[in-house]
Amino acid sequence: MQAMDWLKEAVIYQIYPQSFQDTNGDGIGDFQGIIKRLDYIRSIGINTIWLNPCFDSPFGDAGYDIRDFYKIAPRYGTEEDFEELVKEAHAREIRVVLDFVAGHTSMDNPWFQAEAEKPHSADSNRYIWRNRDFDPATGPQKGDFVSNFFWYQPALNFGYSEITEPWQDPLHAPGPQKNREEMRKILAYWFDRGCDGFRVDMAGSLVKPQDTPASVEATKAIWQEVRAWMDEAYPDRVLLSEWSFPSRSINAGFHLDFMLHFNTPGYSSLFFNGKGTLAPPKDQAYCYFDAEGQGSLDVFLKSYSEQREATRGKGLITLPVGCHDFQRLRCAPRGWDELRCAWVFFMTQAGPPTIYYGEEIGMRFVENLEPKEGSTLAGITAVNAGTDLGERAGTRTPMQWDDSKNAGFSTAPAERLYFPIDPDEDRPTVESQDKDPNSLLNFVRELIRLRKANPVLGTDGEFTFLNTTEQHYPFAYLRELDGARCLVVINPSRHARSVDLRVAGEPCEVLLGQGCVCERHGESLSVTVAGHGFGIIPLR
Repeated sequence: MQAMDWLKEAVIYQIYPQSFQDTNGDGIGDFQGIIKRLDYIRSIGINTIWLNPCFDSPFGDAGYDIRDFYKIAPRYGTEEDFEELVKEAHAREIRVVLDFVAGHTSMDNPWFQAEAEKPHSADSNRYIWRNRDFDPATGPQKGDFVSNFFWYQPALNFGYSEITEPWQDPLHAPGPQKNREEMRKILAYWFDRGCDGFRVDMAGSLVKPQDTPASVEATKAIWQEVRAWMDEAYPDRVLLSEWSFPSRSINAGFHLDFMLHFNTPGYSSLFFNGKGTLAPPKDQAYCYFDAEGQGSLDVFLKSYSEQREATRGKGLITLPVGCHDFQRLRCAPRGWDELRCAWVFFMTQAGPPTIYYGEEIGMRFVENLEPKEGSTLAGITAVNAGTDLGERAGTRTPMQWDDSKNAGFSTAPAERLYFPIDPDEDRPTVESQDKDPNSLLNFVRELIRLRKANPVLGTDGEFTFLNTTEQHYPFAYLRELDGARCLVVINPSRHARSVDLRVAGEPCEVLLGQGCVCERHGESLSVTVAGHGFGIIPLR
């Protein structure tokens, strides 16, 4: 099966491995823990898992500072454990996607250490050295090399599109060529061990100076080269980007891009409510998915429509349900009543859904946790870093499996856990929600089932916004595919809202709904939706 064929049908589950399931009692999740929970993952309707970085690292940035791209981090297990995970996942028809940090490494990486020992060697060209005359007794310090995110993550050298300093290499110098070749070696190594694809961290950060027109085109050319190689050597493997700029990334050869909180606007205006990790856009008093019902769809509709049109027939866009880099969906003041509306939106989007672990049971953003492994976004100039709030710990707490010790995550003493368990006595668990037919978990399962059973709601279906610039609530859009048509109406507000839609077709029995009434009145379809209500309505 070709890569895009299976990716279009994917429902992706993001696993933060250190927080998912611990099996050896050290307080940190591991591969055996993921294997233990594969049946649960499959029961949701998931067919693809994406693991945050699991390669050898000093964990200054939770694994995004890689020491050895060819070695599994011992805290997660061995390469044999990884191969067992892939085997067991594939046996359940679940694909496995890894996280690839293409643009930088750890300072502990042997490549960096070797260049730091011989900074004036002609072979010391994997990194971008501003100053090679540092004190050998102390080694390179902040400012001696170009960094990509935190200062201690030295940028790999892919060249400069515009040379302004003597220490900058052109695009096809030996260093950049070496790194381009190494990228393919790394990908091939893990593809040959069963990996089904990679999500690429900071995919747009390769060529410097970042984000100029020339450097963007040069970075795109590198990824197009990788994609051409993959299509020839590994045609069934996927490349997903953290670029949050689909019109760039898809045209660079990526199969899919995550539309997030940076580069292209829209996501933040829907969900960021002023609490948690990242701040809402400037001058935004209310996000759209807010009980007050005073948000706006304008920014999202414009941005999403532009990105959809620019990538039509070329690649896919996903709007993820949560992420390790920002606050969870259930972040005060957003409560339980508001979650289902958001889930209806996420599961009826035109791209493959992506679900961050624990969102399916409504895990909350836990405030006031001590930072760990670079969880605090401070003093960073990268385009996907926060500036006003910036603590990510609250969205990385351990998965809540049951009411046993440490919520079933680990048998370790509480003080040894990677992060503390949510202290809320009423915290949701998989066990309790699995038993409750009216739980959020079972609601999510039903949404995924409906998506799979009704292709019009899936990736191939057209997506047409029906809201006017004057009326933002309820959110209404039409999904269409091969003559099938389905209206989706969502009201995140606590107040009932009505709208008259100029859309053809008679409403059929609601596939899934809560407080939604839809009637034909001449040329208009009149829809009334209760507070926090929604409807998925076929039209004939």
